[in-house]
This record gives sequence, C-alpha cells and structure tokens, in this order.
Amino acid sequence: MKLHIGDQIIVTVGKDKGRKGKVEKVFPETDKVRVAGLNVYKKHVKSYMGQKGGIVERFRPLPVSNVMLVCPECGKATRVGYRFDKIGSKDRICKACNAIIKIEKENKK
Repeated sequence: MKLHIGDQIIVTVGKDKGRKGKVEKVFPETDKVRVAGLNVYKKHVKSYMGQKGGIVERFRPLPVSNVMLVCPECGKATRVGYRFDKIGSKDRICKACNAIIKIEKENKK
C-alpha cells in the first residue's frame, strides 16, 4: 500500500471531504484506512451483561481511493510514486514536488 500508519491525508470524496487527519490503521486486504476523527458513525447499543447501553460513536475505515496523501514538504495533496536510490532501497516520492516521503521508523515493519 502507498499509505502507512502516521501519514497525513486529506479526504477527497464523501461527507468528510476536505478534512485532514492522520492514518491510525491500515487494512491492506480491503484497501482501506482508518483515520482518527473522520468517518464517525453513531451506533445504538443495548445494555448487556452489566455494560451500559446507549449511543456509541464508531470510526469506520475509508477506502484508499477516497483519500490522498498530503506531502510534508509542499503541503499539497499528491499521488505517491516510488524511486530506488543508489543503495537499492525503495523510497516513496511526492509526484508534485519529487520530495522523498519518509516512513516513521516505529511504524515500519
């Protein structure tokens, strides 16, 4: 996937169009990402085995096709490309300004 945990994104389609957020979780099997504070829905929950019932907010994942990465260098919504450096490692690049987009070390597996 071209998006990783911790990337800053902007929503391009839907009820949250134009809003920015940070990717909290990536679902590569279904091509979706969960963004903190976006795509929030309310669910009515019954009380069960001592837990309180009520209206609970749930965060649903967004399809990757409905979001764009925000380049940390130029600050624009951009497509992601790849480039190999001299060492042979693969880097993500911004298609707008050709800047290298770093992946946070703690999230890289």
